[in-house]
Amino acid sequence: MKINEVEALVGITKKNIRFYEEKGLLSPSRNSENGYRDYGQEEVDVLRRIKLLRKLGVPIEEIRRMQEGTQTVGDGMRRHLVTLERERRNLDEAARLCTLLKEREIPLRELDAEGVLEEMEKLEQTGTTFQNKQRQDVRIRYVAPVVISAVLVALMAAIAAVMFWGYSVGYVVDPSEVPPLAVILVLEALPLLVIVGVLLALFQRIKEIGRGEIDDAKQY
Repeated sequence: MKINEVEALVGITKKNIRFYEEKGLLSPSRNSENGYRDYGQEEVDVLRRIKLLRKLGVPIEEIRRMQEGTQTVGDGMRRHLVTLERERRNLDEAARLCTLLKEREIPLRELDAEGVLEEMEKLEQTGTTFQNKQRQDVRIRYVAPVVISAVLVALMAAIAAVMFWGYSVGYVVDPSEVPPLAVILVLEALPLLVIVGVLLALFQRIKEIGRGEIDDAKQY
């Protein structure tokens, strides 16, 4: 089957299917004639199990452990129930605070935010986690692509600088042994093109993160 057929059959978007492939949860074979992914009933069954577990909020790593056989479905559910119970306590505290604030029929500018924040900080010290904590994950997602891009750009810039230095030194020592300037320009252009490509890819990646496409994929 093609990915479009799997999408219609299982009810998981192509973007989500590729997301699970990237995470190593799905490994379809390749068609030897055209190199396209070839999905069979086994992949369909795997995707249905993933969809079920993701709808219950089971993390990717927990699903991976169950797939690898290092833990059973029961083991995974017991671990996940601990997480759900912790989240329920967090939501109960948040709901309690929201209920208290609901009774304050005042404009926002008159709200004593300092007092409520102090109470929230005390609760956080005892292990409660409020929704704003999850926003840190978004910022963390930017770190890896930026660092990798910076390393690649620095490497390509160093290569370009070394080539230019080698050409300059060779021209001073023995101009007859130096390759033509056109060749040098072409060689210099290669790492510069890589730098441009890396920066464009980084820009696109940041836009994807900002649009929440990764979060969309994790819904299933």
